[in-house]
Amino acid sequence: MQLNFNSPKPIYVQMVDEVKRALARGELLPGSKIPSHKERAQLSQVNPNTVQRAYQEMEREGLTETLRGQGTFIKNDSAMLLRIRSEMAEAAVLQFIEEMVGLGIEPEEVVTMLKSQLYKGTKEG
Repeated sequence: MQLNFNSPKPIYVQMVDEVKRALARGELLPGSKIPSHKERAQLSQVNPNTVQRAYQEMEREGLTETLRGQGTFIKNDSAMLLRIRSEMAEAAVLQFIEEMVGLGIEPEEVVTMLKSQLYKGTKEG
């Protein structure tokens, strides 16, 4: 789990985002058990209260569920996985657009650049 302790984004939010990224990439699968609060705190070298807050947020967002005596699991919900991928893709596109607008690049040029890069990617792959 990649955490940036110098980021203005709270650590617990970064933890939630990392779980979402792992799900979107297929590194973490629906139904997977995630480490206990204590284990995650030790692995991430953060305060257990920070982990607890991250886990509470994931449960509030419907990413996880806690089964008494068994642990915390990623919800086995394919619609949730599609929603996460869609939200993350949209956020990445919006960030890209903001950057291009900030650089003063015209929309037509952006489209040309994207097509060029996508074409390169298909030739290399």
